[in-house]
Amino acid sequence: MEATIALVDDDKNILTSVSIAMQAEGFATRIYSDGETALQALVENPADLGIFDIKMPRMDGLELLRKLREKSSMPVIFLTSKDEEIDEALGLAMGADDYITKPFSQRLLIARVKAILRRAGAVGADSEKNQGNEPEPLVRGKLEMDPARHQVKWEGKSITLTVTEFLILEALANRPGVVRTRDHLMDIAYQDDVYVDDRTIDSHIKRLRRKFREIDPEFSAIDTLYGAGYRFTDD
Repeated sequence: MEATIALVDDDKNILTSVSIAMQAEGFATRIYSDGETALQALVENPADLGIFDIKMPRMDGLELLRKLREKSSMPVIFLTSKDEEIDEALGLAMGADDYITKPFSQRLLIARVKAILRRAGAVGADSEKNQGNEPEPLVRGKLEMDPARHQVKWEGKSITLTVTEFLILEALANRPGVVRTRDHLMDIAYQDDVYVDDRTIDSHIKRLRRKFREIDPEFSAIDTLYGAGYRFTDD
């Protein structure tokens, strides 16, 4: 089945041009001109991926993402302006999967959409196709990860992660104690020559820690080694 992309932007020209480009790549699109309308529709009927502008009337993209994350872990890419660096960092901290700066290349946007959808498919369960070939669950101390079902538990309590967060945590937990550089984590989480900078990984790590500390205020399993990277400890 074709993937459905939800486009949310108050600029009709962007909605039209991006929708045409996505449809030419075989995607179905649903378009919304404000966040409030999009929220109601996406809670009732989630898309496979959302592309949200940050600056919109009635409800901006950040508020839309915050409220959507209460109900869904649908992957989200933000469209931002060059002067919105603080908003970019905040959006990633809230659980966005990526961002792209306006004016943008539609080819680059399509590449990022495909990369994120592939990652989502890679960790999604498909029991009929993959029976007997599913990756084994990963257990590291209090952490339990099930890659086939995109499920994460800490001390037996479920935690909802985005695709990017899941892949970063899985890379760290696969080899406890081993330092993973930011470059290594970027290669894992952002393939297909999609450029991101160091702060993107840092923002995802902060978001991961925040989610785990909502379950366990003493969570400290993800260490920062300044100038080197990050590691997972299962002591």
